[in-house]
Amino acid sequence: MPGWHEATKQLQQQGKIQMVGIIQEQHPDRCRLFMQWKQMDWPILVDSLNQLEVTAVPITLAIDEYGIIRHKGLSLQDAETIEEVFLNQSFDAPGDEQRSASANPASPDIESLRAAAEGGAEQDLRHYANQLTVWGGPGQMGAAIGAYQDVITADSRHDPDDFASDHFRLGVAFRKRYDSDHREADDFQLAVQHWKTALDLDPNQYIWRRRIQQYGPRLDKPYPFYDWVPEARAAISARGETAVELAVEPRGAEFAKPLEHFETGAAAAAEPDPGGRIHRDEGQFVHAEATVVPPVVAPGETIRVHVTMRPNLETKSHWNNEAE
Repeated sequence: MPGWHEATKQLQQQGKIQMVGIIQEQHPDRCRLFMQWKQMDWPILVDSLNQLEVTAVPITLAIDEYGIIRHKGLSLQDAETIEEVFLNQSFDAPGDEQRSASANPASPDIESLRAAAEGGAEQDLRHYANQLTVWGGPGQMGAAIGAYQDVITADSRHDPDDFASDHFRLGVAFRKRYDSDHREADDFQLAVQHWKTALDLDPNQYIWRRRIQQYGPRLDKPYPFYDWVPEARAAISARGETAVELAVEPRGAEFAKPLEHFETGAAAAAEPDPGGRIHRDEGQFVHAEATVVPPVVAPGETIRVHVTMRPNLETKSHWNNEAE
């Protein structure tokens, strides 16, 4: 996006072109931070569920004043001639059929969609699940998860490949609930498992593969996903601005750089308290959540294990001021 922003900045300032971006981010506020850092103020639309069904990015589209796509696959090499090939061209107004297909979007009537989904039809369930995941709050992710699960098991006569996107979106819903106060301990692991199931069904899906690699081992990373965040915050602060707050901070796996090989040690792990003198917490005070990415590997392959410690709120446990 920064390349296109720089290439079209003058055209934007002249009012000749409006840039709009679409992202497949699980956490769109990270894109807001990136846009602030790069001082790009054009709209960004969010498609976390990949309802556009794109298999790879970036995709560049030139859309005229009628909302009709006139060019696909423009590259930065075309930026110098974009006025000639697109902006200076005249296009016919769309017919009635094209006009009716471009109605203004509006927030859906979730209750009506829920009533329709109660009939159990696969398409109604899927539509309800998609809209609830996009428009419903964190407290409604449980219902969205249930709807996706019903879609996947709605009709065993279907080809399993039909449900690849449903598995991916179910994973999005699990992760969305995990990032909220409504989380359940295994939500992150279930998200990864459904993303992996989706990718196994459609191994050419770049978007799904990147979602798993974001949290996966360094040997399988194409690049560090969010190592730019500290640099962005520092640059924004130096300009005297307040950086966009992130609802979910990127963690180790999302900062990690790729590795070409991983050295292993031969020493066996030793029990740190062989006499059992230190008191064991069996979950009364702290719960330990573990997520393995990817969930299944062949012998000799690598995984990343995410371990999160959470105080048990039922016993009013909390971290004291010595905790990090």
